[in-house]
Amino acid sequence: MKRGDLDDLVAYAAVARARSFTRAAAELGLSPSALSHAMRSLEARLGVRLLARTTRSVAPTAAGERLLRSLDPALAEVARGLSALADWRGVPSGAIRLTTFGYAARTILAPTLPRFLREHPDISVEVIVEDRLVDLVAGGFDAGIRLGETVDLDMVAVPVGPSLRTLVVGTPGYFEGRPRPASPADLEGHNCINYRLLGGGGLLPWEFERDGRDIKFRPGGQLIVNDEHLAAAAVRAGAGLGYMLDHDVAAEIADGRLIQVLESWCPAFPGCHLYYPSRQVTPALRVLIDRLRWTSVSEEAAAVAVGA
Repeated sequence: MKRGDLDDLVAYAAVARARSFTRAAAELGLSPSALSHAMRSLEARLGVRLLARTTRSVAPTAAGERLLRSLDPALAEVARGLSALADWRGVPSGAIRLTTFGYAARTILAPTLPRFLREHPDISVEVIVEDRLVDLVAGGFDAGIRLGETVDLDMVAVPVGPSLRTLVVGTPGYFEGRPRPASPADLEGHNCINYRLLGGGGLLPWEFERDGRDIKFRPGGQLIVNDEHLAAAAVRAGAGLGYMLDHDVAAEIADGRLIQVLESWCPAFPGCHLYYPSRQVTPALRVLIDRLRWTSVSEEAAAVAVGA
């Protein structure tokens, strides 16, 4: 392999994943024109067209996709080798790339990352927040954070948050003149705020369980949104019933601003887990896992904080 070929392959992988010269160039610290020139030179040396370009987009060709599938594990192994050098220095270093969803970003990463980064100046972290589940390896991620029940069984999973409940709530004003539902079937007569998943495009089902019965309900209503903050604002304004995480509404239920219904139908379920595809993790990711890991001691501390 000639000098510069590895740099060009790394650059190609960045373009193919980002599907954008502009985003890839920003990631690599290059100008888009220099990156485009490097890709044309690489294609000329290989004698194969790797990227299909239009005025609006760029995407790997079939040959490019095949090359990317070969490059991803190889580049990941190189990155692990470089990060492992930190063991010789005694200081974890390197980049961590995470995929997660809004709730985990807000409640787990936002309170933790600023201090973590101050304590580990040689570590950088990139966080991509989205609803859809992604392939960690294909997406170039070191790890992901998702609800425990959505993590594939072949992944190594570490709890990083408490167990959760999703509750059905509405304002006192909404319930004026309306009966409170006693079972999920009673939701048919109510105006429910629906959430459309950004990844798959379907509506988020409302899930219930009692006495061994599992029910997935897709309620009707006037409003469908794909933003959790807009959905929550509509519920708090009395526009309808919402299906919301207990962490987000506990204080409002306690002081009467929101009323919870169907409580016996809403059991707890596993909370957020950090997951990754191999037990061989970089020192940088290891120290982040150790910082985020949720234990029974964490549960007790959280309970004391809520009680306070």
